[in-house]
Amino acid sequence: IICSIENLDPMGVHTGDSITIAPAQTLTDKEYQQLRDASQKIIRAIGVDTGGSNIQFAVDPQSGRFTAIEMNPRVSRSSALASKATGFPIAKIATKLAVGYALDEILNDITRYTPAAFEPTIDYVVTKIPRFTFEKFPTADATLTTQMKSVGEVMAIGRTFKESLQKALRSLEIGSAGFEPKLEGKLNPAKRKLLIERLKVPNAERLWYLADAMRLGMNDAEIHRHTAIDPWFLAQIRDIIDAEAFLKKQASHAAAKNMAPILREAKAMGFSDRRLGDLWNKKSGQVRALRKKFKIEPVYKRVDTCAAEFEAYTPYLYSSYDREDEAQVTKKKKVLILGGGPNRIGQGIEFDYCCVHAAMALREEGFETIMINCNPETVSTDYDTSDRLYFEPLTEEDVLNILEREKPFGVIVQFGGQTPLKLAHAIHRHKFRILGTSPDSIDIAEDRKRFQILLKKLKLRQPPNGTARSLVEAKAVVKKIGYPVVVRPSYVLGGRAMEIVYDDKALTRYMKEAVRASSEHPILIDKFLQDALEIDVDCVSDGKTMVIGGVMEHIEEAGVHSGDSACCLPPHSITRALSEEIQRQTLVMAKELKVIGLMNVQFAIQGETVYVLEVNPRASRTVPFVSKAIGRPLAKIAAKAMAGISLKKQGFTRQIVPGHLSVKEAVLPFAKFPGVDTLLGPEMKSTGEVMGIDHEFGAAFAKAEIAAGTLLPLRGSVFISVNDHDKPLILSAARKLKVMGFSLLATRGTGRYLKDGGVECEMIHKVAEGSPHIVDCLKSGEVAMVINTPLGKNSAQDSYSIRRTALECSIPYFTTAAAANAAVGGIEAIVKRGFAVQSLQSYHEKKTVNSAESEEFEASAG
Repeated sequence: IICSIENLDPMGVHTGDSITIAPAQTLTDKEYQQLRDASQKIIRAIGVDTGGSNIQFAVDPQSGRFTAIEMNPRVSRSSALASKATGFPIAKIATKLAVGYALDEILNDITRYTPAAFEPTIDYVVTKIPRFTFEKFPTADATLTTQMKSVGEVMAIGRTFKESLQKALRSLEIGSAGFEPKLEGKLNPAKRKLLIERLKVPNAERLWYLADAMRLGMNDAEIHRHTAIDPWFLAQIRDIIDAEAFLKKQASHAAAKNMAPILREAKAMGFSDRRLGDLWNKKSGQVRALRKKFKIEPVYKRVDTCAAEFEAYTPYLYSSYDREDEAQVTKKKKVLILGGGPNRIGQGIEFDYCCVHAAMALREEGFETIMINCNPETVSTDYDTSDRLYFEPLTEEDVLNILEREKPFGVIVQFGGQTPLKLAHAIHRHKFRILGTSPDSIDIAEDRKRFQILLKKLKLRQPPNGTARSLVEAKAVVKKIGYPVVVRPSYVLGGRAMEIVYDDKALTRYMKEAVRASSEHPILIDKFLQDALEIDVDCVSDGKTMVIGGVMEHIEEAGVHSGDSACCLPPHSITRALSEEIQRQTLVMAKELKVIGLMNVQFAIQGETVYVLEVNPRASRTVPFVSKAIGRPLAKIAAKAMAGISLKKQGFTRQIVPGHLSVKEAVLPFAKFPGVDTLLGPEMKSTGEVMGIDHEFGAAFAKAEIAAGTLLPLRGSVFISVNDHDKPLILSAARKLKVMGFSLLATRGTGRYLKDGGVECEMIHKVAEGSPHIVDCLKSGEVAMVINTPLGKNSAQDSYSIRRTALECSIPYFTTAAAANAAVGGIEAIVKRGFAVQSLQSYHEKKTVNSAESEEFEASAG
């Protein structure tokens, strides 16, 4: 038995959405032994000879009666968590067992002495909290049920449950530093009603409302009655809330000498400097200074699989305010890499790929690599990815504590997405060296005014834009640049709270919602470039030589978030002249920003005019895709460049233009969120991506669609209902479908247009026109594919049921004309030629290299 994991939430909440704790905290010894015995009986009865299994039980806390509710004879999501919680690599051991090893023949990597047949023993507590992104789906039901809705998770390790829980809360990156109150003031009947509802119905914020209930006088028995959360967990959270109340009373004399033991005890309970600052009306920096004054510093303990019975050789570390320190810091030349924290929409596994590649590259060059991350789902938190792993929250406090202990040669912040970038200024301020592009250059790219000055200097175009802190300012900007506009808060990733606004009414609504959500930063307003083609470029630089990694053409038009749009590398429809101009502009910006490492630029092409949309002097989510498409590991190359190894020395001085086409497609989570519209827009909604490769665009796109779970039909009926603007764009696709033998269904307006264009189709009612209508046809299985492109909110609402039904019936659907045309091209490729299957390596055996050297690009760029 590797690990017992207990769900804090009672039965009825999917285990992936529940807060979980290892080892199990509330079982009696007898109950635990019964579950162990039952697990072994189940494994033998199922017939699992080798490998890992995950068994889930429900236990009645009153009677002790238990029921087996699920058994997975394989590694599962829980196996990954158990591996990180114990240091026992379940998948790795299971693989060795599968090829014939016995458990007693496999040595434990961490102790290098005990065999894998020794069960792990842990002398700490692990807490996992899921990360939700309901803000991306405002119409979704946020109730937690048996359908998993979280998109990521964090894990924290502490000596006690209280410490572990509070560390996990601040790891989530949702603006929380602990149990901040959701409800202020005294408990009145309306507030009590809201509280009870929030406690009874499982939701992502229930833990904070539970703390509020305690503050407002609700006793544990009543909270247990509403939540069914075990009284032991409630008592632990009660201790934290009582400690908060006590600490708050000490605010006036927090700096007094006799406060040292109280502060140490608070830190041992997991209170962050920021949360203590909230309670004492101080800034987190002042609390930090107080800690330093009282010599209260964290120590670092090792995850060793054996509760310190044997020496641990692998530095897998977590912080605690204990006495004994096990860090054993070395004096080697070391580089610290900041990970990306929990997976979420906008910042996913692509950034972890970059962090892992950076660790591999720097290790190759003789550096000791140190990784900080708190995400148990990632490869970066495997104990053998880096030389030293700190499983810690990515907050200013936790990162600075480690930096002060390790004193690295440099810190890399550009591989973990927005998370490490937010910490860059604090790291720089505390005199730690940031490798690669400077924090000032990062700020130029992020700061609207500074970036405008840079583009003006380089004579590069940007869509007309402005910034606003109020509705009056916003209306003044729009009056100057005209509708439609794209509005968004500054400093966001994944298009958070981004919208295309067409009129004053929509602008007023947006400003009322968004300014409140982003009071520190202004709202950015850009002219929306209609009918523009979007282009993504990744480049790498060592400060002297700059090389284009890849140029990607988006399949959806500008207006769909780059993370949700399919894209193709190399571009398949833009002219060579435009491609060269885009590359020139990328290289002059990289030179001006003094980029060392990676940089991503997003362009829009309207007619023959190139506009710069944004520049990110860091790794982008497209780096893994580009690396696989061109056959060179860009993140590794960039990491070595940051460590001072030139691109020339690495043998990467020319852009590689592959002879094949690679298509990236987004994987969308709409099936998990009933009631959510499937339309794409400027706010990112995808949770993953896939890639298709072929020598022809249609086949590459078809492969990507199939990989994303969209099975393109080869016969049957296709329903088409498009807006007036898209009608000319869809005519060619309709003709191709007819030639391939498909029958066409269309709403009245689209049908008339198709018939006028010489394409026969059958007219069908919209839902509002009465049965039999299109949704009836979808439900009865008469339609093989849907092409539906509404324009504006009213049109989108009218056709919502079509898209939602298509999703629920697993019918391929496309909501942009560009994607529909690409899909028809994909079907045509399958029908005419079928698929050729090749290994990735075989695609890269013959590379086509652009003849232009990077230095020549630099010269032409001035």
